[in-house]
Amino acid sequence: MNPVRVLVLEAQVPFVRGGAESLVRELVLAFRAEGCEAEVLSIPFTDSPREEMMAGVAAWRTDVSRFGGTSVDLVVATKFPTYFARHPRKALWLVHQHRAAYELCGTPYSDFAHVEQDVALRRRLVACDARALAECTTRFTIARTVSERLMRSHGVLAEPLYHPPRLADRLRAGPFGDYFLLVSRLEPVKRVHLAIEAMRWAPAGTTLRIAGEGSAAHDLAARIDGLGLRNRVSLLGRVDDDRLVDLYAGARGVVFTPFDEDYGYVTLEAFLSRKPVITTLDAGGPLEFVVPDRNGLVCTATPESIGTAMSRLAADQSLAQDLGASGHAVARAVTWQGVVQQFLRTPMADATGDA
Repeated sequence: MNPVRVLVLEAQVPFVRGGAESLVRELVLAFRAEGCEAEVLSIPFTDSPREEMMAGVAAWRTDVSRFGGTSVDLVVATKFPTYFARHPRKALWLVHQHRAAYELCGTPYSDFAHVEQDVALRRRLVACDARALAECTTRFTIARTVSERLMRSHGVLAEPLYHPPRLADRLRAGPFGDYFLLVSRLEPVKRVHLAIEAMRWAPAGTTLRIAGEGSAAHDLAARIDGLGLRNRVSLLGRVDDDRLVDLYAGARGVVFTPFDEDYGYVTLEAFLSRKPVITTLDAGGPLEFVVPDRNGLVCTATPESIGTAMSRLAADQSLAQDLGASGHAVARAVTWQGVVQQFLRTPMADATGDA
């Protein structure tokens, strides 16, 4: 029997590497581990200027069921606009739609304004999304937060399907040190500044290490200097996997305070390292795993509240250990094998093209 041939669809922004890019590559490896032939199909995409966005959508509106005489048995679409590809057996694993046009619209994190041109573009985008999403014969999202967004925006039911982080097999427990770790792209929506400012309420001997890079790096460095925290807050930039594993292992806890995050590998990475997570009431995805005072601490999105949570863990190593152990039990139940088996059950579209 021939192996199932699978394409995992990726909208790639050149020079950007984040959670979505890791998800695509890990899913390909998971399909291969289950005996499938799997590849990434990637098309560059940009949403700037916004007037070019629909051209990117059109680039994906192609038949991907056959290449060079070889048939494709299954495709898995991930984030916008990959789900516009045409295939009779198209599974959706939604990372997110174009967030600026949906849940971020009307917030400081969106570049869509209430002007005629932007309103028209958003209306067109929502209508096109509805048609493309209806073609998918199986619909999953990466987290409950994303499923709820999809239900609000289009009335589409999609089941959350959780997956392990890329470093799942390498992460390990270690000593509970005197520093907190924050791992994130340095972008405004990740709200790294909250953790930096929280250090004013954390104990004097406590430090914060920030691993990641992004467009906000310069502003964050200036904020650190302006607050006189250069000796307590370190911007590490991009770190390699070996160092990241070590950083998780030696932390007292992990601070993760994005706004309405899709999923957030960081939560499970922290738990697999037996570290508690400090997050906020509006963080989105992390709240699907973090249970207050059971495996982490959840607070309001203010520096003082976050700093107070850091102080609790800094003062009580036994609390940090207990919370981290509970988190580990949650994270280890999430496997790639379970993800692949769900996708292999994807049906063909019927003769009318309806799911």
